Amino acid sequence: METLVQQLERVQTAIAAIESGAQEYGIGSRKVTKGDLKTLYEREASLKQQLAYETVGTTRAYARWPTR
Repeated sequence: METLVQQLERVQTAIAAIESGAQEYGIGSRKVTKGDLKTLYEREASLKQQLAYETVGTTRAYARWPTR
């Protein structure tokens, strides 16, 4: 099982590959698509959120106002 960091690195590598070149290519009659950027961006955000939760313990900050 891959760690969250490994998964994030893999997703970011896939994003970089798509952004730097063709997303789709063909070999003979076969067509290959590298991946959907929207899906990869969503997965990247999710992994970053999970890593933040593991690191800090929460993904949200709450303000507490003094009571009188």
